[in-house]
Amino acid sequence: MTHNELEGARMAAAIAEYADDRKATDIVELDLRGVLGYADYFVVCSGNSDRQVKAIHDGIHERMKREHGLLPRRVEGLPQAQWVLMDYLDVVVHIFTPDTREFYRLEQLWGEAPARAVGSGAES
Repeated sequence: MTHNELEGARMAAAIAEYADDRKATDIVELDLRGVLGYADYFVVCSGNSDRQVKAIHDGIHERMKREHGLLPRRVEGLPQAQWVLMDYLDVVVHIFTPDTREFYRLEQLWGEAPARAVGSGAES
């Protein structure tokens, strides 16, 4: 599947699934179409430690490359692994430790954007 075939909502859903497979918690998709000019979706999730944050990053990176032939345009924060950002253009992934996520409160910043909790811990 090429980048053109894997756009927006489907890419965000795939990334959320890969994060869930690595036991990410509090996975949220923010629909930022019409709100931001540089991305359609944010996928925000947490890992319980810097090691788990790195493992979530690695899982997303590996499966996006293997299953879709996509690499992030850039990755930031990996050495410290308190807040790792992965930029897939249409979708920007934010992987936090719980304390860092609470400090930056990214979901509240984009509170007007439609949000959807996803993953095995989401309420149905």
